[in-house]
Amino acid sequence: MATMRAAVLREHGDVEGVSVEEEYPRPEPAAGEVVVKVRATSLNFHDIFTVNGMPGITIPLPVIPGLDVVGDVEALGEGVTGWSVGDRVVVNPMLGPDLMGETRDGGLAQYATAEAERLIALPENVTYEQAAALPVAYGTAHRMIVDKQTIKAGDKVLVLGASGGVGTASVLLAKHLGAHVVAAVGSDEKGERLLELGADQYINYRETDFARWTRENLGKPQRFDASTGFDVIVNFTGGDTWKPTLKSVGLGGKILVCGATAGFDPAEDLRYIYSFEIQVIGSNGFRERDIAGLLELVSTGAIDPVIDEVLPLDRTVEALQRVRDRGMIGKVVISPWA
Repeated sequence: MATMRAAVLREHGDVEGVSVEEEYPRPEPAAGEVVVKVRATSLNFHDIFTVNGMPGITIPLPVIPGLDVVGDVEALGEGVTGWSVGDRVVVNPMLGPDLMGETRDGGLAQYATAEAERLIALPENVTYEQAAALPVAYGTAHRMIVDKQTIKAGDKVLVLGASGGVGTASVLLAKHLGAHVVAAVGSDEKGERLLELGADQYINYRETDFARWTRENLGKPQRFDASTGFDVIVNFTGGDTWKPTLKSVGLGGKILVCGATAGFDPAEDLRYIYSFEIQVIGSNGFRERDIAGLLELVSTGAIDPVIDEVLPLDRTVEALQRVRDRGMIGKVVISPWA
């Protein structure tokens, strides 16, 4: 039996339980599938949830994590047309309820299988590493901001959790659309890096309450004055950031929500929502058109995904630890053949 190197989750727990195995069975394509030689895969916080185990969600074990899969077509299953061996591709992580790296083996391996209908052509001038950063994190931000047309030129935008994958993507996309962007981060070091990436200002939320910063710098939101406060706040953290978010949105402003990494059941005060006519806009995941749109933006040089570091497969646990502990800026990418 042909084998490969792979990072394997055999039981739920902490990320230190993920092991790199040298002779894991190499997959063969079923009808309608291809084998992808994985050139790069990036990690997402969803991988941490997968490793830890999620209440009410059954994951077949063992499983190879890694939602974002980019590489070359290595082999074609029966009935596959329109693709050839050697084609550079991005794999759409989600097809219906089926998710790469969760319900089927993902990208933390030298090879992965995927249905041909998941494949998206990778432009020659987009690197494997750039493409690997895109599907989940950038796709989520693209759907929330671009596809839903929630940010326009001149908007004052606050991005909470701005140093992670979705956060840096939100900063880049909002700046691409002509917004004035304030990045909320957990250290001055991260803040300075976000300024280098295009943010106009930053708030160190460990030292400064961002609702107070809003009052002092943009004016306390007024019920009859749309010029005060933020026009848009990107909040995918929830938890104790929710109430100060409500206090920081100006009249007719928007709160964009695509996750709840700090808690899904925060204290609520409906008076802010109706008094200031706040729009709370939910956005769930991404679509193939979001990935295609992002590839076009990268191909034309409109945006460049933020990659913190590219690591070899044998440093997968270290990479997962950095994602878990939010110890990176942008995306951590794994190169299975390095």
